[in-house]
Amino acid sequence: MRKSITMLSALIGMSLSAQVSAQVENGNFESWSGNTPDNWTTIDSGISVAESSNSYNGASSAAVTVNTDSQSSTDLRQSVSVSAGQSYTFITWVYHTEGGVRARLYVDGYQGYSTPTLTGQWQQVSYNYTAGSTGTIEVGLRFYDVSGFDGSEVVYIDAFEPTTSGGGSTGGGGCSTNGGELALTTDNYGGETSWQITNSSSQTVASGGSYASNTTYSEAVCLDDGSYTFTINDSYGDGICCSYGYGSYNLVINGSSVASGDSFGASESTSFTLGGSGGGTGGGSDLSGYYASADGLTGFALKSELHNIIDSHSTQSYSALWSFYLSYGRDTYYENDGSILDIYSENPTGSDSFTFTAGSDQCGSYSGESDCYNREHAFPRSWFGGAVSPMNTDVHHIFPTDGYVNARRSSYPYGEVGSASYTSSNGSRLGSAASGLGYSGTVFEPIDEFKGDIARAYFYMATRYEDVIAGWQSQSSYGDAALNGSSNQVFENWFLNMLLSWHAQDPVSQKEIDRNDAAYSFQGNRNPFVDHPELVSEIWGN
Repeated sequence: MRKSITMLSALIGMSLSAQVSAQVENGNFESWSGNTPDNWTTIDSGISVAESSNSYNGASSAAVTVNTDSQSSTDLRQSVSVSAGQSYTFITWVYHTEGGVRARLYVDGYQGYSTPTLTGQWQQVSYNYTAGSTGTIEVGLRFYDVSGFDGSEVVYIDAFEPTTSGGGSTGGGGCSTNGGELALTTDNYGGETSWQITNSSSQTVASGGSYASNTTYSEAVCLDDGSYTFTINDSYGDGICCSYGYGSYNLVINGSSVASGDSFGASESTSFTLGGSGGGTGGGSDLSGYYASADGLTGFALKSELHNIIDSHSTQSYSALWSFYLSYGRDTYYENDGSILDIYSENPTGSDSFTFTAGSDQCGSYSGESDCYNREHAFPRSWFGGAVSPMNTDVHHIFPTDGYVNARRSSYPYGEVGSASYTSSNGSRLGSAASGLGYSGTVFEPIDEFKGDIARAYFYMATRYEDVIAGWQSQSSYGDAALNGSSNQVFENWFLNMLLSWHAQDPVSQKEIDRNDAAYSFQGNRNPFVDHPELVSEIWGN
């Protein structure tokens, strides 16, 4: 049974309401009657369910075999009781085997999707629900076929559970609408791990510690609107992954991840804001303020309205990028030494091989790595025709990087490398594409720490330049390999699937949030996929 640990410190300035629980019965799929999991009563004709030992925790999970592409026949559900004004965070864990089927959470209606391209590993899908009335609702999952579905595919489901937080009926001092959960998996030395959430007055409002080793925990979190900092600590100073076990953490509030990671030193902190309009929170499903006109839209209609919102930004000069890097391109996240943060040389888990001094180490000429830093177009400018405004100076996709590594990357598409011909000091690689990627040419692969940053920069480019990007396919042979000549999907299937995987594997960080805020000040528009990462699946999830 998955453990649920009580917060070890008092909740300052707020209180948890009485636990009026929408208890999911047999959510860990440990109880079975033949091939039917007990308490799961709505099993449609398009799926079959069997007990499996491939579990997220406990002894069993549900192996759901999807046998149809008729989406009206693939639901697995049960009814739970809820109380008016009460907030519940429903969470389940999904394990995809082939990538041709995705799971959609059902909580009194169809909610968020899993990412089918993340195969061979468990992923979390969650949704925060506030009951409008007292009664019963249905919860569960529906399974959808996607590209690559061959008529039959197994998806494993486990640990379907709610977390209860206070609702509006609790009166003053109760939690607002910001309920969630910290999912924490410890490494071989769980006793070294602790965490806390502090508010804007540096008061600790939630914390945990004294954990067992190699154990998964689920901690309920209930927060009022405001600004917070989540900090995870390792008393030995070597983080929770990956030298001595494979620990990780993911703090989900209102259905969106606001802090996650695994590899760090003595501590790692992430700031987030709840209840604010506009952007800068790193997530949230309420499209208000800056994004209000896109609220309620999905698919490519949502993408087009986002384009209207972020279009026509204030074009800056190419030289102004140097000034942006001087102010906002420094390392205040890893070594915190004020050097230029170069995604092609930064070592997130140790000392960098070299550093660049902001301003004085601008390129210039170079003959090898570490000579100077320059302006890397993550989306190569040859793909859109060269030094063409406003793309050529759009800071949302232009990062400070080592000049020599930038040149080695050239205009090759990003990808996953099978055989490397060149490796930078932090492990970024150039080489032939890995088998199974769907592309056989030369690609450049950044390290995992920055893959999500790059993916969200590409989703930004596909949206900001929706009105012209269909014509870019013919500008470059490398661009043609990644772009499909459309203004809606924009990317070839292999490239889109990879970007979706990178986006999911490397969630939005505080570094991205801060950079997005700075870019808004610099040129007057935002990257919606940093502010609301869930919009990626709303647009490209199909």
